[in-house]
Order: sequence, then structure tokens, then C-alpha cells
Amino acid sequence: MIAAGIRSEVRRRLRAAETEHDVRVLLAVESGSRAWGFASPDSDYDGRFIYVNRPEWYLSVGLEEQRDVIEYPIVDDMDINGWDLRKALRLFSKSNPGFVEWLQSPLVYESTGVFAERARALLPQVYSIERGVHHYRSMAKTNFRGYLQAERVPLKKYFYVLRPLLSVRWLLEHRRPAPIEFARLLQLIDTDTALRDAIDALLEAKRHAPELGLAPQLPAIQRFIVSELGRQETLCVTCDKRPEVMPLLSGLFRDVLRETWG
Repeated sequence: MIAAGIRSEVRRRLRAAETEHDVRVLLAVESGSRAWGFASPDSDYDGRFIYVNRPEWYLSVGLEEQRDVIEYPIVDDMDINGWDLRKALRLFSKSNPGFVEWLQSPLVYESTGVFAERARALLPQVYSIERGVHHYRSMAKTNFRGYLQAERVPLKKYFYVLRPLLSVRWLLEHRRPAPIEFARLLQLIDTDTALRDAIDALLEAKRHAPELGLAPQLPAIQRFIVSELGRQETLCVTCDKRPEVMPLLSGLFRDVLRETWG
């Protein structure tokens, strides 16, 4: 949950961004560890938003040179930035993991108009299981090789390997985008009691400790990661048969412009 005071401050900053850049915010969510469900007490707030410019902004010879992100420095542990609607939808067409996770965040600061509901409805048609598997498998391997090979490891990095590994398993079993909540992904390994107990204990520690620090490897978790990485390497993921998505996304783009600016 996000405290009322934090929500109020995030919304205040969103209104300031709208005024400063002459845009309208369509969707604002919390991303990162707080949305995933394994934040530490001192974790930053990672506010992400999608905004729409006025129609004339898009009717420019130099459109591709125009800045299509709004970024602010971290102030008071709040990291808030956003993407323009056109940029977001173009990335959506490529199954961009950041955008897809924002769209599914359980922590929504605000949502205006048809954008979020329509975009979520398009997920089954637009999202590529193949690209999702490649992304999460690569994330798991990179974090495992980079942080979990030594005798003493940064314990929090286990979550940055477990979440993508379980996301791959979800994608292949359910054939739809993986949820971003870690608790939902853990349901995939409910039958492995020793593994669940080890993960639950580590999760509880992370939620109450500012920094877990270095510690010896956790055998049950380490064994699962090594086994699952090896298993996933042998999998052959077939290419998706997706419809032509650009007409769908262009229709949503035009509808949002009309609804927002008339």
C-alpha cells in the first residue's frame, strides 16, 4: 500500500508536470520493488506515468527530434518520470517490458479516460510471449552471473533472479503476460515446501531490513536457480502468431487525442 501523504505528493508533482510541459497525464503507477511486493523500508518510490501532448505537437516535421520523455531528479526518495503516449504505444508494439509492467501495476496513482482500460484489453493481441521469455531469461542470467556466484552474495539479488525466472515459467504455462506481483508468481512453486520456506523467510527479512547485505548463499534457493536456468536453456519457444498491431495502437492513439483535447 502507498500512504495517503505519498499519493498526494505524487499527484501534486503530476499536476506540476502537466502545467510545465502543457500535457495531460493518462496513467500514473508505482513500479519497481514496491509494485513487485518486496520493497525494503528505505526503498524509493518509483512513480511512472504516460502522458499525451496536444495534437499539434505530433503534427511536426521534426517530430522524431522532439523530446518524448519527462524526467525529474530524485527528490525526497521519489523518482518520477513519464513517457509520451506515442512513444509508449510504439514500445508496446514491441512488448516493451517496462510499459507492460506499468500497465499491470497494482499500485495506481491515477488513471484518466479510456487509455489504460483499452491498452490492457489489447495485451493478449499485442504482447509477444517469445519476446517476454527472452527478456526475463536474459535478466535472470545476467543477475545470477553478476551477483550470485561468490561464497558470500548480496541477498536482495535473489529476488532479481527469482522474479524473472518465475515470470518465464508463467509465460510458458499460461501463455499470457506475467503478473508483476511476486506473491502471485510464487504460487507456481507452492508444492516445493523447502524452497517456499526459504524464499518466504528472505522476503520477510527484506521487508523489514534497510539493507540485507552480504551473506553465504542460501542452498535451497541456489539449487532452484541453477536447476531452473538449466531447464529454461533447453526450452524452444515458438514464434508468436500475432495480428498486425499498429492499426490497433493507432486507433487507440487517435481516440485518446480526441477524448483528451476534443
